[in-house]
This record gives sequence, structure tokens and C-alpha cells, in this order.
Amino acid sequence: MKKFLLSVIDWFYPLFKGIMPLQTYRYAACGGANTLLDIGVFSFSFYYIFHQQNLVLPFMTLKCFTASLIVAFCISFPTGFVLMRYLVYPESNLRRRVQLFRYLLQVVTCILLNYVFMYLFVEMYHIFAPLAKVMTTIIVVAFSYLTQKHFTFRVKEGLPTS
Repeated sequence: MKKFLLSVIDWFYPLFKGIMPLQTYRYAACGGANTLLDIGVFSFSFYYIFHQQNLVLPFMTLKCFTASLIVAFCISFPTGFVLMRYLVYPESNLRRRVQLFRYLLQVVTCILLNYVFMYLFVEMYHIFAPLAKVMTTIIVVAFSYLTQKHFTFRVKEGLPTS
């Protein structure tokens, strides 16, 4: 499966070869695909699972968009981890559980950064929300790429690669 996915992803790489290295391209392709999956699952949940209605639980009520975010996260988090671990950063020799924990930290940090930058740009600097979202996405994607490369899936010196 890994070889098949890499062959599909890498088939388009010649179009981008002049502007980015292969690992960055694979990160963009896998991250983009996982983001589309996340949006798709969120939308499906919002419209077809929860029917735009709040989720009433015995101990609390969740807004429909919150419940949909949770469902999307439960699918896109493990999918994103697997794509990054096996397709983008296969040379990482850290233990899987260390990578998984670091990936979780990185994802939670990205969620918080999204909130902080959106609040800062829209509420404090009064930037038009769609433009603020683009600016925020650029910052968060750059942060995500750098932390995954140098922290979550780094190659630890002295350990064999897996």
C-alpha cells in the first residue's frame, strides 16, 4: 500500500520539482489530502449525521459544529499521523508512541494557533476574516511543517532508522 500511494503521489512531483524538494511536496500532498478528508468528514457529519441539530448527551449538549469537529478529528488525526509517519517522514527512527504523542502535541498546538491568530487578526487588527484565515493558514502550515520535520518525526542521532 505504501509503494502504491507513493507512486500515485510522486507521479505529480515533476510538476513541482523546480520549486520544492520531494519531502516538502509529499508533506503538501499528504497534508492537503488529509485536510480535504477532514473538511469532507466535517461536512458529512454536520449535514447527514447530526442533520444540523445539536447533539444532546445525558450530561451535556454539544453544538452541531462541535460534534462534527470531534468526528472529523477522530478520523483525520490518525489518518494524518499514518500519512506523515510512513509517507513523508519514513526515515524517522523515534519510537511510534513518541511520534504519536508529539504529533498530538503538534496538532493541539496548531488548533490553538489557529484560534489565537484568527482572534488577533480579526478582533484586534480588524482584518477581513477570509484574508485573516489565509494569513493564519500560511503561518500554521509553516509551523506544522517545521515542527513535524524537526521535532515530531526527526531522526535521532545514534539510533538506527526504522
